[in-house]
Amino acid sequence: MRRRVWGTAAVLALLSAAVTVPATAATAATAATAATAATAATAATAESPAGSEVSALPAAPAEERPLPLQRHFDNTAVSDDARPGEADFDGSGGSLSAQDLTAAGWTPGRALTVQGARLTWPRRTAGEPDNVRADGQSVRVAGRGDALAFLVAGTGGGEESGTGVVRYANGSRSSYRLTASDWRGGPLATKAVALPHINTPGGQLAEKARLYVVTVPLVQGREVASVELPRNADLHVFALSVRADSRGWTGSWAASASGYTAVGPWTDRTLRLVVHTSTGGPRVRIRLDNTFAATPVRIGSATVAVQASGASPRSAPVPLSFRGAAGTEIPAGAQAFSDPLAFDVPADANLLVSFHLPGTVTAAPVHSLAVQTSYVSTPGDHAGDGGPDAYTSTITTWPLLTGVDVGGGPGSVVLLGDSITDGEKSTRDANRRWPNVLAARLLNQNVVPRYGVLNHGISANRVASDRYTGDGVSTDTGGVSALHRLDRDVLAQTSARTVVVFQGVNDVRWGASAEQVVAGLREIADRARGRGLRVLVTTIAPCEGEARCTAAVDAQRVAVNQWIRSGAGSGFDGVLDFDEVLRDPAHPARMLPAYDSGDHLHPGDVGLAALAESVDLKLL
Repeated sequence: MRRRVWGTAAVLALLSAAVTVPATAATAATAATAATAATAATAATAESPAGSEVSALPAAPAEERPLPLQRHFDNTAVSDDARPGEADFDGSGGSLSAQDLTAAGWTPGRALTVQGARLTWPRRTAGEPDNVRADGQSVRVAGRGDALAFLVAGTGGGEESGTGVVRYANGSRSSYRLTASDWRGGPLATKAVALPHINTPGGQLAEKARLYVVTVPLVQGREVASVELPRNADLHVFALSVRADSRGWTGSWAASASGYTAVGPWTDRTLRLVVHTSTGGPRVRIRLDNTFAATPVRIGSATVAVQASGASPRSAPVPLSFRGAAGTEIPAGAQAFSDPLAFDVPADANLLVSFHLPGTVTAAPVHSLAVQTSYVSTPGDHAGDGGPDAYTSTITTWPLLTGVDVGGGPGSVVLLGDSITDGEKSTRDANRRWPNVLAARLLNQNVVPRYGVLNHGISANRVASDRYTGDGVSTDTGGVSALHRLDRDVLAQTSARTVVVFQGVNDVRWGASAEQVVAGLREIADRARGRGLRVLVTTIAPCEGEARCTAAVDAQRVAVNQWIRSGAGSGFDGVLDFDEVLRDPAHPARMLPAYDSGDHLHPGDVGLAALAESVDLKLL
C-alpha cells in the first residue's frame, strides 16, 4: 500500500478548516482534528456521513482552479488482453481487461446509471490514462442534487478512505468522507460490476476485478461548483457526478433484486409483469435494473397499462421510451429509467408493465417472492398487445423491474425487511402484504401526507450477513445483507423520506448474537439519518414453534427488542412495537394463534393487517 507523506502546508491548510461532522457512530473518526481524520477514519463504513457545512472560501489560486476530471487522469487501469503491460492500475502491473469491460457493456464514453446516478465510463482507449489517484485535485462538477456519486476502486489491499470538500456556487462548502473497497479483494455484494479477469505482465489471471459506485451526501438545494478529491493515492476515481434528486416524482411501487438466477431461457419473449401501486399520479416512469449481472440485457420495447384481469389490460398498453428510443441496452450492474410518460396511474391498483427481450436471456436479477402471478409470451414483441392470447405461461417472480414512479406527490416511505414484509404466507394475487395495507391507510386519511410505500422486503434476508454473495448465478435468493443493499434499496430510492427497518429474526435464527444485530441496526440508522431520512425501527416478532426459533434464539430476540425499546443511543426517530402487536399475551415467545399463518414464523393475512393498522402514521 502506498502511503502519502503530507507537507507542512497541506497539514496547516487542513488544520485551518473548521469542519463539523454530525456525532454518529459512523462518523466518529471524523470528529478528530482535520490533520488526523485522513488516517483515523480508515475503519469507517463505505457510507459517508452527511456532509458538514463549513465557512465560505476565497477563490482558489489560478493553478488550483477546477478542471474536468479527465484533465487530472494520471493512472492507466485498462489494458488490451494482447498488451497487458500497457497499464499498471495498482503499482504492481495489474490491470483491467478492455475485452471484459466491452463484454459487460462498459465501453469507452458510455453513460451508465447506477444507484440513480449517471456516470460516464472514461472515453479512453486501452493503454491511455483513464483514472485519477486522489490527491486533493479540484474537479469541475456542476449540478444540484442529493448526493455525489463516485465510480471508484481502491488498490491498497483494503478499504481506502479520505476526506474531501464540496464547493458550492454560493461560496459555501461541505466535507465528505469517501471510502472505496479494493479492486481485487473487496466485497462482491456491493460492487457495481465484477470482471472475470485481471491482466498482468505475466499473463491473464482468472480472478475477479471489482469496480464500485459510492455516493456521499450534498447540502440539498445548493448548486455544486467543484469537488476537491481526498488525499489517498490508493483511491482511484474513474468518474464523478451529482446525482439529481427525484423532485417531481414519488415512488409508487418497488421491489429489490434478491438474487441472480437462471430463467427461461427466454429468446424473443415478452414479459408482462403485474405490480400494485400505492399512490397514483398523472405521469409514470419505470426502472429496470441489471443488478448482479455480468453481461448487458437488451430491452426491445416496453409498455404500461392498467390491468383488467390476468394478462388483459383495461385499455391499449401505452409505449414507454428510453431517452427517446423504443428500447435500451442495460450494461452489467447498471439500470435504466424510462422517459416520463403522461399516463394516469390510479392509486391502489394493478398495472401491467410489459417489456420485450429480443435476445436470449438465460439468467437475470429477480425478486423471487412476488406473491403475484405475471406472464411470459410466446415468441415475438407483444408488449403492445391489447389482449392476453400471446401470454401462455406464468411466473411468480419479478425479473429486472424494480420500480414504478408517479409524477408529483409528497415522497415515499421505504420498508426495509425480510419475508414478513415481502408477503410470505399472504394470499397470492390479493395484495394483502402489510405494506399494501399501510399504503391503503395512507390513502384514506388526511393526518399526514399520502406517501408512496416502497416494499423492499426480501424473503430470508438478514441485517448483517449475505445469503447471496452478490455475484454469479445462484439458487439462493435471500439477497445481500440489509447493510450491503442499503444504498441501492433505500438511499437511492425515488423521493425516500422515511425508512422503516423490520429485520433481525433471520439473523438470530441462523446464529447471530443480539450484539451483532444491534450493531447492524445502529449502522443502518446512522447511514440513513446521515442522508436526511427519518428512520423508524420495529421490534422483532416472536416465532416459538418454528424449528429454528429455540429458547436460545428467543433470548437473543428479546435482547435486541430490549435495546430497541430502551432507545439508548439507537439513533432511531421512532419505534414500532411489532412484537407487542403479534405476540400471544399468555405466551409472549409465540405468535397469537389468530395471527399465525400456521408456520409460527409468518403472520397470515389477519396478522399482516394488524401490523399495518398498528403503525402510528404520525411517526412517518
